[in-house]
Amino acid sequence: MKTVYLVVAILALASSAAYAYDPSPLQDFCVGTNDPINVFVNGKFCKDPKLVTAEDFFLHVNAANVSNPLGAQVTPVFDTQLLGLNTFGVSLARIDFAPYGLIPPHTHPRATEILIVIEGSLMVGFVSSDLDKNRLFTKVLNKGDVFVFPIGLIHFQLNVGKVNAVSISGLGSQNPGLITIANALFNSTPPISPEILAKAFQMDKSLIGHLQKQPWYNNNN
Repeated sequence: MKTVYLVVAILALASSAAYAYDPSPLQDFCVGTNDPINVFVNGKFCKDPKLVTAEDFFLHVNAANVSNPLGAQVTPVFDTQLLGLNTFGVSLARIDFAPYGLIPPHTHPRATEILIVIEGSLMVGFVSSDLDKNRLFTKVLNKGDVFVFPIGLIHFQLNVGKVNAVSISGLGSQNPGLITIANALFNSTPPISPEILAKAFQMDKSLIGHLQKQPWYNNNN
């Protein structure tokens, strides 16, 4: 009987893992389209394969304008920007930083992120879950250094240099999702009750009201 329970447990874990990531493609490619008269594969309408060209798999990414309140800008290459990514389960993003520019604490609910520094120096970090007592893992990265942010965990990137910095991130989903913590808590629609936030953060309600009035900037295109 113990063997049966063990097998059931293993199958349950395997099943949960299988549904935790983007589905495997069912054909060579499925270039996404907004025209719903084509083939429907893996939850998205797809271009007729006979009409697909190399351009469907190509996108040029320029350096971003970092003249914003956070001094950093993300240029995503997800399935929305590059339709040829559809069903492939991967994406990337270029991140440009002004000196001391910040990508604030955020999470990707559907993807692990792996980052490589192309130019400059970044302080990066993530916070583990409550079960792990919310430990902070942080490191200063220089050109050529690589760091991994586990799926779903809060993480950040800060340019600690006096010159611009650039990084490239690979993500394990064609649409990894994004939750910027400050935006989600203090700029939701409709707003979260100040009483709830005041109690959660052990703050005066007037301070919560002040935070909810701030023009929280989202540095993701």
